[in-house]
Amino acid sequence: MRVLGFGDNIVDRFVDRGVDYPGGNSVNVAVYAHRLGLEAGYLGVFGDDDLGRFLAEAIAAQGLAVDRCVVRAGESGISTLRVDDGDRIFLGWNGGGVTVREPLVLDDDLLDYVTSFDLVHSSVYSGSESELPKLAGRGTLVSFDLSSEDDYRTPDYLDRVCPHVDLVLLSCSHLDEAGTRDLLADVVRRGARLALGTRGMDGAIAHDGRVTVSAPARRVADPGQIVDTMGCGDAFLAGFEVSLLRAGWSTTAAPGHDMIERALRDGADAAYEQCFVEGAFGYGKPTGQAVMASMSPAAESQK
Repeated sequence: MRVLGFGDNIVDRFVDRGVDYPGGNSVNVAVYAHRLGLEAGYLGVFGDDDLGRFLAEAIAAQGLAVDRCVVRAGESGISTLRVDDGDRIFLGWNGGGVTVREPLVLDDDLLDYVTSFDLVHSSVYSGSESELPKLAGRGTLVSFDLSSEDDYRTPDYLDRVCPHVDLVLLSCSHLDEAGTRDLLADVVRRGARLALGTRGMDGAIAHDGRVTVSAPARRVADPGQIVDTMGCGDAFLAGFEVSLLRAGWSTTAAPGHDMIERALRDGADAAYEQCFVEGAFGYGKPTGQAVMASMSPAAESQK
């Protein structure tokens, strides 16, 4: 089984630590799927600056294929944040840089590559909405992170995305259980085959139009041991998806109640383990330190 992250990459700059970490929703889900034993790759745009080289090196070092990525002239995306009592606090970002400004368009060659994977994951930060319809009927599962911002909960936006995805993830920590269930039902009515809502320490809920399944979060016995919560939602999604894939989920085989229930538990386990990791997946470097490693020859050739 093979998972592809398609879209965003970014540098997570922890101002309190003075450390830059590689990340990005599409990157993280693929990295975590690989750590859970699946083959994985990443497809997206890197900036031609020092941070772009850092991101490409870090992602490749996790064992992901990055040879079909493209380098474009421009700056890399940077998000700034700090950690307060184990919780990440976002301070702002630069809009995602060239990765978001000039995202990849899937031509026939790239479309063949993308659909050679069992599952492709993308997000609201990837500029990939226009590419989703191209994946229809190709036998590849598509998941999409709808994040938590109201801008990505409007009827118009949901109608652009939901009909073209097999699974959507929504961060619902700000909603009560009833509000979460209503949102998941709306997303499924608009075309998504399965909707997953994560609610932090209040657990998670999944809904597919037929059944609704909930599961508690796995709590850390000593909160003081939490390194930070960066990537926990992405880890939950990866654990959930890998569990479903191993149980036989495909575009022609929808998961049943028991599969979803097990996947929720596996997602909670993956999110728990992520609490003890610095940044999304480590590989940090002091902010401002030069990166000497170069891009792979395949990526350089596509500048």
